[in-house]
Amino acid sequence: MGFGLKILNRLGGSAMLDDPKTRKAATAVIRGATSTGFRLIGTVSRQFKSAPRPNKALRPGAAGGDLFDLTPSDEQQMIRDTVAGFAAEQLRPAASAADTACATPKDVLAAAAELGIGSMQVPESLGGAAGTERSVVTNALIAEALAHGDLGMAVACLAPVGVAVALAEWGTAQQQATYLPAFTDERAPVSTIAVLEPRPLFDPFKLSTAARRTDAGGYVLNGEKSLVPMAASAELFLVAASTTHGPALFIVESGSKGISISAEPAMGLRAAGTARVRFDNVQLSATALLGGGEGDFSYENFVARSRLAWCALSVGTAQAALDYLVPYCNERVAFGEPISHRQAVAFNISNIAIEAEGMRLLTWRAAALAAAGKPFVQQAALARRLCADKGAVIGADAVQLLGGHGFVKEHPVERWYRDLRAVGIMEGGLLL
Repeated sequence: MGFGLKILNRLGGSAMLDDPKTRKAATAVIRGATSTGFRLIGTVSRQFKSAPRPNKALRPGAAGGDLFDLTPSDEQQMIRDTVAGFAAEQLRPAASAADTACATPKDVLAAAAELGIGSMQVPESLGGAAGTERSVVTNALIAEALAHGDLGMAVACLAPVGVAVALAEWGTAQQQATYLPAFTDERAPVSTIAVLEPRPLFDPFKLSTAARRTDAGGYVLNGEKSLVPMAASAELFLVAASTTHGPALFIVESGSKGISISAEPAMGLRAAGTARVRFDNVQLSATALLGGGEGDFSYENFVARSRLAWCALSVGTAQAALDYLVPYCNERVAFGEPISHRQAVAFNISNIAIEAEGMRLLTWRAAALAAAGKPFVQQAALARRLCADKGAVIGADAVQLLGGHGFVKEHPVERWYRDLRAVGIMEGGLLL
């Protein structure tokens, strides 16, 4: 290399470069010598080393390895396909009417219960069908598939499932034996999780709703919850409240004295039948505390898994918007050609596809870590932020791409826009 540089230095100082007749040839010689010399240096200095073998891939919901495989297992794919078919046949056709009525039809809820999603969360010892296919990832796939039909109705269908998940995951043996067998029946109890409170900048870790311990060993619950799905017809509530030991969850039966419910229809999620629930000196027994204050219950993990449920719903709705936009823009003709031929339209649709895949990747990654028993709270927070931000953008872009059609209820994009806005606001209600 040193010898070559000496020759180049001599050529660089040569009078040949000053002579117009020889300058072009001398420059070509220098350029060729330089490029050839450095190619040879790179070739000579290249070293072949054995790369470390990658760890075993981590399939969603499986343990082990730093990598993960995004391909669902055969059981997960079967469940996903079944739920997707139900969403296309039952939810999508009824979505507009349910949004107007601010309620999901009872026959749709009954059909959703027949799918056995709730029973999948219940251990076999209690009459359920929980097996290897039960995991956070499987529940995320179910939520995503349902939301492809309609997000608001998906929330109504999944609200009882979240309560079953919480009881199966953290409930005491007595709590599980008392409540979980009912979730294996086709007429599973309507139940829901109440976390969100009606105040600005709500923080789920700083709850105004409080459970005070009584001298008799029970609790007195006071507070108010907002935008609680299926509250008017709920038979069982899982309520987040502050205690002297930090936030906790309490099992509250709807027949308890001191519970008042008022309808609270919102901009989105209208089919979920959201309502405000007030608890005035509701008397609870000591067994109402989920987990009994023992075991491995983590309120932080509960909040993270609840947020993942909303992420999965946003992914399904974003995919629904994309699947609706592509054929619409290919068939919509303006100025003698499909509007998809315009770069502004094509690039916008490609951005929606990119963002939807990013949302799915982060959601599945966090769900896979949770299913494997690994730390996942940070990944869930990243997924929540991306899904809230990009989901809202996708909803707005879908309305924009349809132009005037995006503003009317004849097309579903205006409803998807309203529903996607809820992802960054809602706390609780669901659980994976």
